[in-house]
Amino acid sequence: MHFILRTVQIVSVVGCLSSFLYYLLCLWSAAIFLHEREAGEGAHPARVLPPISILKPLKGTDPEMYESFRSHCLQDYPEYEIIFGVNDASDPAIESVKALQREFPDRRIQLVVSPKILGANVKVSNLAQMLPEARHDYLLVNDSDIRVEPDYLRQVTAPLADPKVGMVTCLYRGVAGATLGSHLEALGISTDFCPSVLAARHLEGGIRFGLGSTLAFRRADLDKIGGFVSFIDYLADDYELGKRIAGLGLTVKLSEVVVATFLPPYRLQEFLAHQLRWARGVRDARSGGYFGLVFTFGISWALLALVASRGAFWAWGALAVTLLLRIAVALVVGVNVLKDHEVPKYVWLIPLRDLVAVAVWIASLRGHVVTWRGDRFRLRNGKLSRIPP
Repeated sequence: MHFILRTVQIVSVVGCLSSFLYYLLCLWSAAIFLHEREAGEGAHPARVLPPISILKPLKGTDPEMYESFRSHCLQDYPEYEIIFGVNDASDPAIESVKALQREFPDRRIQLVVSPKILGANVKVSNLAQMLPEARHDYLLVNDSDIRVEPDYLRQVTAPLADPKVGMVTCLYRGVAGATLGSHLEALGISTDFCPSVLAARHLEGGIRFGLGSTLAFRRADLDKIGGFVSFIDYLADDYELGKRIAGLGLTVKLSEVVVATFLPPYRLQEFLAHQLRWARGVRDARSGGYFGLVFTFGISWALLALVASRGAFWAWGALAVTLLLRIAVALVVGVNVLKDHEVPKYVWLIPLRDLVAVAVWIASLRGHVVTWRGDRFRLRNGKLSRIPP
């Protein structure tokens, strides 16, 4: 028993130290991002603003969806169009699109109904069938629950003036619903997921994936990778699109713009199911990063050290340092980078959220079934296959 406890102590100390380094990396990466954003604010605006087609695949309704749609119609941008796509003519999202067309009759807003399902990922199937309706050579895809500021298009298209840049993507903050599950989800986005993106960007010398909050790219580069149909069966379609465009030798640029996503009022079971789908998706799409997460679970490692050492003074110190660094990351990234002013109010939930994340990670090590928008799929090597009801 003494040998087992000693071994657990050593492993937990290594876990704490690796987590300390990871938290410091997150803080350093956030500082670099903030410096770049500050420098960019004084830069000259882009002189060339190419016409752009915004593609928004829909399925069902999301919280605050209509206001999120409206924000795309209020852009300070000379020429653009918005194309919405559904695969079911009775989809409730259609009413919001029609209301938007009535409110903005001078804005080019199209609705494409694509009942044919080309692959397991219905979102990408919609995109493939929406694309022929797009007039312009610059494309932007984002999710239905994304809300943006009036200068959004100007900011995200500007880097594409550089022919070496193949895609622009954005960080995002979650706006929670009224439930605990929704607040845990929002807290995870602002204090865990986005710090990990910044750390990966710094550690790997850039990012080679996209985030569904914003994917801006050229139609010509999409054609080079085989179009949307080339990853129509993949769960992590945003990741695949960014990875494949980066594979052309082009840069994926992380914009200084931060957008907002409005989260459903998840019940705890729904929150856990969403987290499990995300974790299994990361496991299949980015296995190195997925297994590397074990070195970032600072609070769990510190608690394990405390138990294994039977409350030793040094273990309490490790826990205190862990909490200090973890909260520092949450505040610097959540508040300073993402402008998420809800983080200080819910920072006390971080230990619970992190312990849940560890449990989800362990659960995601095995199993291949994920639930997405009410449908069940089997996930193998990043690809989906539908499970009949």
